Amino acid sequence: MTATTTPTGVSRKPQLLQGNESCVEGALDAGVRFFAGYPITPSTEIAEGMAARLPGLGGAFIQMEDEISGMAAVIGAAVGGMKALTATSGPGFSLKQENLGYAAMAEIPCVIVNVQRFGPSTGIPTAPSQGDVMQARWGTHGDHPVIVLTPSSVYETYYLTITAVDFSQKFRTPVILLLDEVVGHMREKVTLPARGRLMVEKQKFYDIEEYKPFDERSLPPLVPFGEGVYYHITGLMHDEHGFPTRDPDVTVRLMDRLHHKLNDHRQEIVMTDYSGHREPRVGIVAYGATARSARATLKQAHYQKRWPVGLLTLQTLWPFPAREVEALASRSDIILVPEMNMGQLVGEVERYSRGKAEVMGINRYDGEMITPEEILEQVKRWLT
Repeated sequence: MTATTTPTGVSRKPQLLQGNESCVEGALDAGVRFFAGYPITPSTEIAEGMAARLPGLGGAFIQMEDEISGMAAVIGAAVGGMKALTATSGPGFSLKQENLGYAAMAEIPCVIVNVQRFGPSTGIPTAPSQGDVMQARWGTHGDHPVIVLTPSSVYETYYLTITAVDFSQKFRTPVILLLDEVVGHMREKVTLPARGRLMVEKQKFYDIEEYKPFDERSLPPLVPFGEGVYYHITGLMHDEHGFPTRDPDVTVRLMDRLHHKLNDHRQEIVMTDYSGHREPRVGIVAYGATARSARATLKQAHYQKRWPVGLLTLQTLWPFPAREVEALASRSDIILVPEMNMGQLVGEVERYSRGKAEVMGINRYDGEMITPEEILEQVKRWLT
């Protein structure tokens, strides 16, 4: 986990928390004081929690008329100087895409939580899925930058929510926290650090002479509207002052800067965890709730049977952990990619394996979780 999420001080008492409730705790501890959204299964507990807690902390909760306006309100609150978050699921996530693209272009810090459910369309609202992985990367149009984090436990949901808020502030970009129904609704015993004792990224607001909100040489803070510094915000291609431009050179510099500010901090943003055999014949790449099944498989295959199996768990999906996947491929004969979809991240794993290992997806798309036994069956196929 990143340094920005390191807890200090005395912890709170152990709690039995739902993943969605843990997300609320993380958001509040990270300083989020504004939520706008629309109720939708299986993310509604996040809205309910924020509605109950924010007023007592001097924050604001607004139930909007739809998901489009929810995203717009979050952008407005962020421009006004508040740490802002919204939560939704697949159908609502689709509606947020245009304004999400605006936030990426205008460099507005905000967090979008998507608790994935089975689709397309309204699908099965209470069934788990990992079908929004590619939408999280390419849902809005254009070559936009994006950070997407995904937890596999209630504990990780808390810390990755804080990390998402931190990243949004530090890099002035929307950050997507991609849960799934299993992680959102499951309950686990967690011990959270004491409130007010987290090393979170603080907003930096100060006046700058000749303020350039989109300075090509740096990443200036987003001074809140009404704080005495005036600037222009647009979704159009713009210069360092925020005014629209059609100059090809300015356009290229803007696009390069939007992507470089993430690529240059890849080591901080990309978070993974590897466990198992140092030189595995079978590698597994997993994320979200499916990583839980993969860990159970690893326990049986490697720690009990001593088979050469390794597991790479992804907490960051985008920017894609290309180096980590390539390193695993260089040590493995095959990489298994279990996903609750028809195959989305498996293509990226194959791409960045660069032919060094065979890649095979293990897919389930019936509204049920992939079991450890299903993964173990494929492991046995390659080792026995």
